[in-house]
Amino acid sequence: MAKRVPASTRSLAGRLRMARAYALITVARYTSNEERAMPTAYGRIFTPNETWLAKAPPEPIIEPELAIIDTHHHLWERPDYRYLIHELQQDLATGHNVVATVFEECHAMYRKSGPQEMRPVGETEFVAGVAAMSASGLYGPTKIAAGIVGYADLTLGDGAAAVLEAHIGAGGGRFRGVRHSAAWDASEVIGNSRGTTGPGLYAQANFRAGLKRLTGLGLSLDAWVFHPQLNTVIDLARAQPDANIILCHVGGPLGYGPYAGKRAEVIAQWKTAMAELAKCPNVSVKLGGMMMRLAAYDYLSLAAPPSSAELAAHWRPFIEPCIEMFGADRCLFESNFPVEKMGIGYAALWNALKLIAAGASPAEKVALFSGTAKRVYKLD
Repeated sequence: MAKRVPASTRSLAGRLRMARAYALITVARYTSNEERAMPTAYGRIFTPNETWLAKAPPEPIIEPELAIIDTHHHLWERPDYRYLIHELQQDLATGHNVVATVFEECHAMYRKSGPQEMRPVGETEFVAGVAAMSASGLYGPTKIAAGIVGYADLTLGDGAAAVLEAHIGAGGGRFRGVRHSAAWDASEVIGNSRGTTGPGLYAQANFRAGLKRLTGLGLSLDAWVFHPQLNTVIDLARAQPDANIILCHVGGPLGYGPYAGKRAEVIAQWKTAMAELAKCPNVSVKLGGMMMRLAAYDYLSLAAPPSSAELAAHWRPFIEPCIEMFGADRCLFESNFPVEKMGIGYAALWNALKLIAAGASPAEKVALFSGTAKRVYKLD
């Protein structure tokens, strides 16, 4: 008989595999666009259907005491879609112990006038105000926007310094970095990052000069690319090893448009690039945010939202390898709300992430759900 290895001595990868093996999860087989009609326009944001979300099966909160820092959420007011402090607080109050959040830029509340490059500072001013509202204690115990990630055009090179300093001044001590997205694909179906005109933004000399300024001010870069572009992040991390780079959304695996029906091929390409990126010690990775890009299920045509177990099964093949390759101390979970709300509620989303991390040790769970976030975003 094979000798049983004590759970305490198993590797993190082994414990995650054990958790997966013992999880009794039944999910529909992944099918491609060619196999069934999928009317959802992936890569685009729709207003969540609250009536549909209410049809989700009730679930108890898993590990309700586990402290969470939600490292990636948005706030905005659009003509057809409002998600401000009241709406966020309602989601935060659904049962998980979310102690703090990090706001992620989303082109909200830019200044209407003034120099073009300075207009994004309006977003930081707006979010700093929301953070001050949260600090009053009137909106629950969570420290909303304890960290603020804004936008500055890093292709300004040395000229980006003035914009970054303006963000720092506007942030009330909460400004932590910039997301300058580079996600681009040749297919018009995919939907590229605003202002991105090609796949090689991070290779440009002016961008790298701007990143040097960002790093010199002690700020981080949230990098956002699609999986075929991951080599550009690898090159950037190697070229500027002092930069604190936080990769968004598990590296952007795509599952629609020209990538539909190619899940195995996408996983193989993505995993090869992520394994190489994991060799760069200055890179951490956010786990989550795959709703509208991975296209694992058609959230606009389902009769009801999936359970947390079903979502965990869809996302596990991407999140679990990240934890194994980068380690818990370089991984941080995110909600990407309200974008993910198109396909899942806040409580079920965090239950799904907890299911995926079920095989981690208590110390590793602390890192994944809050500890890594505190370190990479320099949160109190």
